[in-house]
Amino acid sequence: MKRKPSTLLCHDINDSSLYHGAVVPPIFQNSLFTFNDWDAIDNAFNNREHNFIYSRGRNPTVQLVEEKLAQLACGERAQLFPSGMAAITAACLHFLKPTAHIIAIKNMYGPANNLLVNYLSKKMQIETTFVSGCDIHDFEEAIQSNTALIYLESPSSAIFSLQDIKAVTCLAKEHGIKTIIDNTWATPLYQKPLSLGVDLEVHSCSKYLGGHSDIVGGVIIGKDSDISSIFHNEYELLGAKTAPIEAWLLLRSLRTLTLRLQKHQKSGLQIAQFLESHNNVVKVNYPGLSTFDQHELAKRQMFGFSGLMSFKLNTDDINTVKHFVNQLKIFKIGVSWGGHESLIYVPAISYLKEMTDSQFKNMGISLGDIRISVGLEDPEDLIVDLKEALDCISK
Repeated sequence: MKRKPSTLLCHDINDSSLYHGAVVPPIFQNSLFTFNDWDAIDNAFNNREHNFIYSRGRNPTVQLVEEKLAQLACGERAQLFPSGMAAITAACLHFLKPTAHIIAIKNMYGPANNLLVNYLSKKMQIETTFVSGCDIHDFEEAIQSNTALIYLESPSSAIFSLQDIKAVTCLAKEHGIKTIIDNTWATPLYQKPLSLGVDLEVHSCSKYLGGHSDIVGGVIIGKDSDISSIFHNEYELLGAKTAPIEAWLLLRSLRTLTLRLQKHQKSGLQIAQFLESHNNVVKVNYPGLSTFDQHELAKRQMFGFSGLMSFKLNTDDINTVKHFVNQLKIFKIGVSWGGHESLIYVPAISYLKEMTDSQFKNMGISLGDIRISVGLEDPEDLIVDLKEALDCISK
C-alpha cells in the first residue's frame, strides 16, 4: 500500500521484529560486518552495493534513510553523502567528461558555482554558460554541440527565481542532455522534480531534512542505474561515507518534517507579508507571495513553500546594512538555514569572497540584499525583531 508522506516518515520500512520491537531502529555503529564462511563473503563481494561488508560502502542505518528519502521523492534509489557539496560534486562528475559544456543558472549556491567555474574548468576543461533560467529560451540559446548537463536550482539562491522544470527537462531530453536539480529549498515534500523529468535530484540534508542544525549531510536521488554507477565510482572510490550516527539523526528528523515545514511555511508567509509592508524594504523574494513574479509557476510545480526568503533594503550603504543586521536580537547571524532557529545572512559577505565583482553583479544581487531563514519561533516575535531593526535604519 502506498502511504502518504507523513505516514511514510513516521514509520520505518523494515520489520521492527528485526530489532526486538524497538520503536526506534538501532545505530549500526560498526566499521565492518563478518561472515560465517568463505562462500558467504565471496557472494557478498559479487554484489557490494546490496550487501553489508564495510561501512564505507553499505551500512544498515544509512540504507534505511536512503530508502525512505527515495520513496519520499518518488525516486528509485538514493545515496547519502557526508555533505550537500559532496552530493552535488558526485552528481556532476557522474554525468561529465573532459571538455564537456554545462548550462547552469547564474543565481546558484556559491560553492556549487565555484565547483563549475574554478575546479571543473581547470581540472577537466569544462565550460559553463550561466543563464537566468526564467525563460526556456535562455536554455535553448545556450545549448552547444558538447552540452552534457543542465544544472538547476529552483528556487535559486539569493533571489529565489524559478525555472519551468518540466519545460527544461523536455528540452534536455530532445538534445540528449542530462539534468540535475538542487531541491533543498522545497524538499521532496513540496516539489518532486524527478516526476517532472529531472535525472538527478540533490539535497543538503543539513537544511530542512535535518532541521535541527546538528548534522551535515547530502543526498542524491534518481534512477537505480545512475545511483548504482555513483555508488561504485563517485561514492565508494572517493570515500564519501555518511556516518551511521548522522544517518540516525536524519532518520529522527524526518519523522517531524511534515509538521516542521507546515510551521516554516505559515510563519514564512507572515514574515514576507510584513516585510512587503515596511518602507525600508524595496522588494521581497518569496515564491509563496501572490505578488512574486513567478507565483503562478510556483503553484503549478510546487505543493508548498518553506521559510527561506530574501529582501532588499532601500540602501546599498554597507554600514547601514551592518547596523540593521547587528540590531536583531532573535535572528542570529549564520550561513546555513532550515533549522529550528531563525537566521539572517547577507549574501555579499561570502559571494564577494568567492566571485569577481562582475560575477557578483551578474547574479542580480546587491549589498543591500538580505537572506533570512524563518525558524519555528512565534512569528509575532520575529516580526517585532525585524521591525525594530528596520526602524533603526530610518533614524
